[in-house]
Amino acid sequence: MDKYKALIGLEMHCEISETNTKVFSASANSYTDLANSNISPLDMAFPGTLPVVNKEAVKKSLMASMILGCGQPEYMYFERKNYYYPDLPKGFQITQETKPAPVGIYGKLEYECNGETKVALINNLHLEEDSAATTHYDNYSTINYNRSGVPLLELVTEPCFHSSDEAVSFLETMRSIYQYAGISEADSKKGQVRCDVNVSLMDVDKDDSDPNNWGTKIEIKNVNSFSAVRDAINYEINRQMEAKENGTYDEMEQQTRRWDEESGTTIYMRSKADAIDYKYFVEPNIPKFKLSSEWLEEIRASIPELAHQRKDKYMNQLGLSEFDSKILVKEKSVSDYFECILDNGIDAKTAANWVTSILLGNLNKLEKDIKDISLTPKMLSDLIHKVTKGEISIKQGKEVLLKSLEENLDPNKVIEELGIKQIGSAEEIQAIVLEVLSENPDAKEKYNSGRTNIIDFLVGQVMKKTRGKANPSITYDTLKKELEG
Repeated sequence: MDKYKALIGLEMHCEISETNTKVFSASANSYTDLANSNISPLDMAFPGTLPVVNKEAVKKSLMASMILGCGQPEYMYFERKNYYYPDLPKGFQITQETKPAPVGIYGKLEYECNGETKVALINNLHLEEDSAATTHYDNYSTINYNRSGVPLLELVTEPCFHSSDEAVSFLETMRSIYQYAGISEADSKKGQVRCDVNVSLMDVDKDDSDPNNWGTKIEIKNVNSFSAVRDAINYEINRQMEAKENGTYDEMEQQTRRWDEESGTTIYMRSKADAIDYKYFVEPNIPKFKLSSEWLEEIRASIPELAHQRKDKYMNQLGLSEFDSKILVKEKSVSDYFECILDNGIDAKTAANWVTSILLGNLNKLEKDIKDISLTPKMLSDLIHKVTKGEISIKQGKEVLLKSLEENLDPNKVIEELGIKQIGSAEEIQAIVLEVLSENPDAKEKYNSGRTNIIDFLVGQVMKKTRGKANPSITYDTLKKELEG
């Protein structure tokens, strides 16, 4: 890439999952595997049905617009985007064009990529209805209308990213914003996040602020995961670089391609030499309505604490490392869990160590999500208290936690079943220490001759005899006293 610079633009589609109903109908807005169960006559485009705007969906859209530093419109408009496809029973989609004004326009967002702060430029953010979901088989296709009419935010950036790392870092930041603001789960496994990616190349020494210097834009449609976005961008950059090198780049037409997971390639779909005429016009069944300044200020004041704000708090107020803070805020569910543990009186650094290293490490190994476990923050807090008070050892605590996660048990029940109790009595530990020293008569001589690491071996022997139940600190101090006495 020494000779060329990539220009990458994103169109991120994210369902607003945190409303009770869909954007224009009273159907439930909830994810379910039961096809065609969350539907109404409006979703199916039955004659005589009329859309009614979901105020909460508009509110959440405006909140996203504010977070992105966009300008909000004076009036809300909706328009019809006319095209035919089987998953769009009306033959048009209710959406917003950039004119007169969508829910947000011309914003910017700072995000981190590989330790650097970058700025993404936002062209527009608009609210629309999602289409139904089609599944294609060899001889037939099925349509699931559950998704039809789900409120959908489409975020369009300028071509301001220069690598797949930058594009994915921005998408991860946006997912975090949607989650922390209570706008969406933004779960790609549920089909709530999808992306279109635009990629072109230009000579590295030319000014990328001048559109005349840009290369031929290639659009990659419906990329369904962030890892696929990364792979698709990297493949497309390499494909276009080869065209540059062999002299065929200038002959390449503007086109739409799709990402094929199996082959790891982008595949030609159609030319975009002629723009599709969607014949936008104002939706006649939804009159425009004014957004009061009072309501906009109320929405702005309701924006909750976001990930970057929590990260700053963890580092500057709680004294956590940047590494731990980034892990804690990456997923809102993890950050919320951690904050509940703090509320139960656990020291911040102790809580961070248990969550980032021990809990998440075990969840990773068990392939479980923190949202799906029965171990509550209160249960984990009680277990941590037992360790810090010396009632059980850290080793025992880790074993109890793992068994609790594996079998969905309360840690107290695991402790009771296994008969786990730390030996904290100095007298009891001293008796075991003397027994170990009698079995290793030369230990004192070795220690006094400078081989102080013998004490670690002896601690291990005490632990072996007590099956890990002896308090490590008391054991060490007792052995040191006996060896030096």
